Amino acid sequence: MNKHNPLSKSGSLLERAAQIYDYVPSKMAGSVQKYGPEILLPEENTQQAVPTVAQTSHYDGPRVIVDREKLREAGFVVPDGPVTALSEEFRIIKRQLLLTAKQPYVQHGERILICSAHPNEGKTFCALNLALSIAAEKDNEVLLVDADFAKPSILSSLGLEGSRGLMDALVDPKISVEDCIIHTDISGLAILPAGEQTNADTEYLASSRTQEVLNRLTRNNPNRLVIFDSPPALSASPASVLASHAGQVLMVVKADETTESALRDALGLLAGCDNIQLVLNGTKFSPTGRNFGSYYGYGAQS
Repeated sequence: MNKHNPLSKSGSLLERAAQIYDYVPSKMAGSVQKYGPEILLPEENTQQAVPTVAQTSHYDGPRVIVDREKLREAGFVVPDGPVTALSEEFRIIKRQLLLTAKQPYVQHGERILICSAHPNEGKTFCALNLALSIAAEKDNEVLLVDADFAKPSILSSLGLEGSRGLMDALVDPKISVEDCIIHTDISGLAILPAGEQTNADTEYLASSRTQEVLNRLTRNNPNRLVIFDSPPALSASPASVLASHAGQVLMVVKADETTESALRDALGLLAGCDNIQLVLNGTKFSPTGRNFGSYYGYGAQS
């Protein structure tokens, strides 16, 4: 949605967003890609198929403590917290992504890139909330990768300190990417920091070593999904390269701010991924009148 094209009153949110931006999903393996479920995020406070292995690795090492109060104050989903409208919205979003990740015709469907056209449109907000929601799954776990190398913010959002990360593993073959992963006290959630910024971030991402490093993230853990918090597509070149390594892209569109031309340009840069879905962020109303979260307060009534 942009200032010149207000949302219509009919159809699902994604259908209306697609009509506004004239966004048509591509075809893959003879199957027409479909938009995910209606995605309506409230205004915020500013696989290749899954690999088959004989055994899933289990981590028993140290875990850092995530500041829950910091999450709550920033408006994020709080692990083991009460059901809210926000947590319900991300339950809907993740379900479509999890289903797509299991499809045999989607290469690297377990890798999900969260992007936006410009900064401050909610990509990190969505990436972190999506990761927290997936971490609650009983059959999956999630690795949240801070791939915004110029302006990393995942660690600070969780109240954690910086350390070596993805870019360090790409630059130095002696550094194992597994050793850079931070395991948290939130069951099912691990973090891979951005690492040291270089003057050749895009070139390192485009090197042959990147595929090897990314494969190691799920090689011994077939139930792990990897979420990348990408730089904005129109502000930093790494986003287009990251898209070519991902099986799914979730494009965050800021209500009343993201223009049609910006979205078109961004989608063109992310064309290296065949599965792109739109999520409308920062909406102030629900045309369908839905009120997620409140149902859980109705007790036994139905």
